[in-house]
Amino acid sequence: MPDLMPQAEYWNGEVGERWARMQADLDAAFAPLTDAFLDRLDLRPGLRVLDIGCGCGETTLLAAARIAPGGHAAGLDLSRPMLARARGRPSQGAPVTWIEGDAQAVGFAPDYDLVLSRFGVMFFEDSRAAFANLRRALRAGGRLGVLCWRGPHENEWVTLPREAALTVVPPPDPLPEGAPGPFRFADADLLTALLAEAGFAAVAAERIDRAITVGQDPEEAARFALTIGPVSALMRDLDPETRARAHAAVLAAMPRTRPVRLAASCWLVTATNPG
Repeated sequence: MPDLMPQAEYWNGEVGERWARMQADLDAAFAPLTDAFLDRLDLRPGLRVLDIGCGCGETTLLAAARIAPGGHAAGLDLSRPMLARARGRPSQGAPVTWIEGDAQAVGFAPDYDLVLSRFGVMFFEDSRAAFANLRRALRAGGRLGVLCWRGPHENEWVTLPREAALTVVPPPDPLPEGAPGPFRFADADLLTALLAEAGFAAVAAERIDRAITVGQDPEEAARFALTIGPVSALMRDLDPETRARAHAAVLAAMPRTRPVRLAASCWLVTATNPG
């Protein structure tokens, strides 16, 4: 089993810096999923919203635009590089507050109407503590909405480049059961059970499938796959010759279309704080 780096160290190191650099690429690729997610959260003027694992701020800023006038949005993350990127982006709509912190430990008051998270909850080191704490951030009757990945086999944007890269590089050691990672809640029952255990009610899971654009051409798509997301982990510590062969294999596997669009599949999980 691999040694697991603490999440704060992981997201404040090279990975967080790389994600900050790739902010525009990531937001563009995930836009169809982000739009579907936000459309289902019934964001209205006047709401107070907390975005967990806000990263470079895309969902926080989009939510702020929907809850104006009279609302307020807060974006929380433990990654300083990504928060720096978020703070430097223009904001329109409701006021926005950026918070550096760990969702498991921040002392929340029950101030929020909605807690949301796009691709953040899979990385909690202690999911039970985090969800219990997020419930404390919600007023009675407040809502939770999270978006997380379904299994790798349902996400072509991951499996296609991964299978190509694995013709060149050895497979990684499997993560320990329950360890932080992008597909931690591929089985929605795991997440819904944790939310019920934390005291949430009306817990429900809905599947969201979209094609996402990972590049305007095959070369750009290969660069995206090998720079960001699960496949990028395979490229760590490779010598230049092996890295070049892996890049060539991934590039050859990409559809010869412009743009390159691949299937993505998520769970949208919602719940309510009964008070």
